[in-house]
Amino acid sequence: MDIERAVASDAGEILTVQRAAYVSEAQLYGDPFIPPLVESLEQVRAAIVSATVLKAVDGGRVVGAVRGQLSGATCLVGRLVVVPDRQGRGVGTALLTALHEQVPEAAAFDLFTGHLSDGNLRLYRRLGYRETHRARMDDHLTLVHLRR
Repeated sequence: MDIERAVASDAGEILTVQRAAYVSEAQLYGDPFIPPLVESLEQVRAAIVSATVLKAVDGGRVVGAVRGQLSGATCLVGRLVVVPDRQGRGVGTALLTALHEQVPEAAAFDLFTGHLSDGNLRLYRRLGYRETHRARMDDHLTLVHLRR
């Protein structure tokens, strides 16, 4: 598996991976309209152009992606996605590790996930992220904010 910088022409494949990866999150929270599932191709393409977007490629197939956007001295991490058949096999770890290396000027890395997303929380904590605060969004969702 190789970790590479995404280019605008990768947007469609990354969006497909993103939608496949977030279906389980939508089911977990009972909300089919979470932002990663309703994001447009144009929005993904714009993110690739304006942020650091990395993709994991295995045998010519995009199996994961992650975004990082520098805001001051903090890298805002988002949309860490792995295709369902490769989840739990180190792709997410490789992507986040590569993002940390690609943005050496960041003094901190911030991200968030839902309070019920135990696998995500375990991964982030294992990679050195610590909870900073929680924000209740509605009856079924509290966001857990973490920093490394």
